[in-house]
Amino acid sequence: MLSDEKTRIEERIVDVLKTVYDPEIPVSIWELGMIYKIDVQDDGHVDIDMTFTAPSCPAADFILEDVRTKVESVEGVKDTNVNLVFEPAWDQSMMSEEARIELGFD
Repeated sequence: MLSDEKTRIEERIVDVLKTVYDPEIPVSIWELGMIYKIDVQDDGHVDIDMTFTAPSCPAADFILEDVRTKVESVEGVKDTNVNLVFEPAWDQSMMSEEARIELGFD
């Protein structure tokens, strides 16, 4: 897979991640800064490292499955492994400017 193609796939992955929401927060997980890594491999396999705003998130299973399903819908993606990580711990500084405004932090 060429570098340009990987970049386009990664951009489409970001687009679909912007449609994934924690049901309790009106901002996407992308804008919240919950996605730490997207690694598109030459064979179409995607590894994603992500976290939650709190380790005991009641919607964790729903969100993880939504991420996996939506990423696998992207053309060029063969399969997706979503790794739930808690290092570094999520904090409000990881949010985009848009998320901070939407949630009233700015």
